[in-house]
Amino acid sequence: MRWYTRRRSRTVCLSLVVASLSLHLLLTVLSRSVYQNHCDAPSPRQTHLNTLRALVDTNYTSRMLDNYATYAKTPPGTRKVNSSHMDSNGPQEMSEKDAVTTKMAVKVGHGHKEEGPVDSLMTVRVGKFGSMGIKPMGSGMSKLEALFSHPLYNMPTPPIPEDDWLLKVKPKGKAGEMSTQMWVSDSDIGDDSAHWNRSSDSHPPWLRFHLGISRWQLYPHLDPNMAPLAQQLSTHRIVSAVQKSGGTQLKLVMSFPNYGHAILKPMKQERDEETNFNLYYFSDFERHNAEIAAFHLDRVLGYRRIPPAVGRLVDVVTEIKDITTDHKLARTFFTSPVNNVCFYGQCSYYCSTEHAVCGRPQNLEASLAMMLPDTSLATRRSWRSPWKRSYSRSKLAVWEKDPDYCDTVKKTPPYNKGTRLVDLIDMTILDFLMGNMDRHHYETFEKFGNNTFLLHLDNGRAFGRHSKDEPSILTPLEQCCRIRRSTLLHLRLLSLPQYRLSDVMRESLSHDPLFSVAPLLSELHLSALDRRLVTVLQTVSRCQERQRSRHGEGDDDVIYDDVTDYKTLVKHVTPAG
Repeated sequence: MRWYTRRRSRTVCLSLVVASLSLHLLLTVLSRSVYQNHCDAPSPRQTHLNTLRALVDTNYTSRMLDNYATYAKTPPGTRKVNSSHMDSNGPQEMSEKDAVTTKMAVKVGHGHKEEGPVDSLMTVRVGKFGSMGIKPMGSGMSKLEALFSHPLYNMPTPPIPEDDWLLKVKPKGKAGEMSTQMWVSDSDIGDDSAHWNRSSDSHPPWLRFHLGISRWQLYPHLDPNMAPLAQQLSTHRIVSAVQKSGGTQLKLVMSFPNYGHAILKPMKQERDEETNFNLYYFSDFERHNAEIAAFHLDRVLGYRRIPPAVGRLVDVVTEIKDITTDHKLARTFFTSPVNNVCFYGQCSYYCSTEHAVCGRPQNLEASLAMMLPDTSLATRRSWRSPWKRSYSRSKLAVWEKDPDYCDTVKKTPPYNKGTRLVDLIDMTILDFLMGNMDRHHYETFEKFGNNTFLLHLDNGRAFGRHSKDEPSILTPLEQCCRIRRSTLLHLRLLSLPQYRLSDVMRESLSHDPLFSVAPLLSELHLSALDRRLVTVLQTVSRCQERQRSRHGEGDDDVIYDDVTDYKTLVKHVTPAG
């Protein structure tokens, strides 16, 4: 009897265990199904299209202003987030108003990475001492990757006609190879022997950059040549350093063994140091970090009109003093009382012992910008800006006194036809975001005539003040009320939380070699970018309101429609399920 009772109790216990395991297994399957249904992120294609539709909304600016007002009230120290990777639920620490905008913007989930090439400048970082490494990418898409994979940055374009390339490789000669003698200077000591042929794979990065310049841009979107070009500027051996003639401040021309050349601008002031408020714009210092940040901002805006610029730590003795053949420059070197090696060169204003450039004790921060093709190969034309400042402490320019000044400009060639006026307004928006008041001239490649892009050169006086915006820089936009549709769409996109301008700029600049020393732009400068972006969009909205009040509905006089297929694209493409 005792044996029978014990056997029966074991059977009951075994049955309970089996039932409990079955119940747990059932609950696990159900919870997994519910988790997947609620947490799967929408595909990048679907969310990008939602953003495209949102950007067409004409009532966009007022909502964006509410979002920025909430963001601006948050102290900079608390709103700084790691923007390298977004959470699957969208940006971190968003306000309720931001969440409203999020419904019409992109959410990128982990594991949903766009197919295709990755921008090399986003993944390659050159270390403090010149070592080259690949930045490990996480499973999610960063804000910068999401921005550059957006349809606005990847709209299909027709093949470039042969005449729309700035330079061409010469036809095949008798020997069947391209001669390298044209690149050899009078003194080729220290230069590497060149072995180039007609294949682009054998060309050095600087030559591939020159051959990639077209009528509409300096380099293509997601250009694979950007990584080797950045590596050359930041790590390759310097074989020559001479002072660049002209200008008000010290600049050097640096030469590399493969016959490439770059413009060096040395560090003049600390990153967090603001320009003195009593200093006139034409008396301001040029900043090395401004040249680098301007290149990144130009690229983020989708312009691609500034030559690539990279930061570098230069040894003042071994990479300038010991190799220079410029006797005037060589005579200006000295050692400071604290044993720092300094030099000052010869120029119009800031070349004296009081404004010397000094290493610490020999290491000097500098920007190196890729030089454009020599003018003997590609002539450039210099144009006086219609909104040039008077460069006087007492006189005003004509445009500062006449509110209808743009009416005269619109009747004057080359602004009376084509894209020249909206090209200049693109440059105006770039300058306002950077706080650059020193745009007295601009250049174009003469080969392309008036139908081409404007070169955005010499940006060293940008990013001088973060606490004050200069509304007069936006005068061309305010007076002319004309803007490209593509430019406006890019600006609206960069004001969304998912692509906030300050966040993508912070991420882009973090891949520069000098980031290992210190961030290229302070958080206050990054915050100023968001604030100024709001001002630009407000100005466009006022223009549209004036247009409606004068002519009823429509903004044809305000928007230059360079993306006519945009609405068709949004209307007829079905999001992926």
